[in-house]
Amino acid sequence: MSKAPLMPLATAVWLVENTTLTFKQIANYCKLHEVEIQGIADGEVAKGIVGYNPIMSGQLTRNEIALSSEDTSRPLTLKTNDVEIESSEKKIKKYVPLSKRQDKPDSALWLTKQHAMLKDSQIAKLVGITKNSVTAIRNKSYWNFNNLNAKDPVAMGLFSQKDLIDAIEKAERRIKREKKDKEKSKLSK
Repeated sequence: MSKAPLMPLATAVWLVENTTLTFKQIANYCKLHEVEIQGIADGEVAKGIVGYNPIMSGQLTRNEIALSSEDTSRPLTLKTNDVEIESSEKKIKKYVPLSKRQDKPDSALWLTKQHAMLKDSQIAKLVGITKNSVTAIRNKSYWNFNNLNAKDPVAMGLFSQKDLIDAIEKAERRIKREKKDKEKSKLSK
């Protein structure tokens, strides 16, 4: 499927006014009828429409226009900028509304109770609060500890279930590694 340029009528107005291209070339490029292009040139069609420069918008090059002006049988080709968008696994910080910010300490409390194997730094990274706050919540010395209610952060939308599972798996690997290191140190003594 061939694509039309952005704002084809305004682009056609600009091409009629600023180039020596044939009506057929402009019509084929803009996906319009040749009679419409003739009407634009006569001033009967597209009255009041400001021309849209396809060179400035990156849809055509000056070289492309020059080559097609010299050879009237050569069609204009739309320049496409294919941008490849990579899906990065890196978590993008998103805005957390004020109403949800007060839920962060509640979520940290829930994580310390439900998943005690998680390090304070992991909980802080997941929930989006400081490590000192998580440590204070775990030690019950948080300034507002008596008013905290443990709430599931996944259910509240602070992070995804996948993020939680990844953090738990990482903590389990760390615990296994620490056990192996402990056993090795006992055997070496």
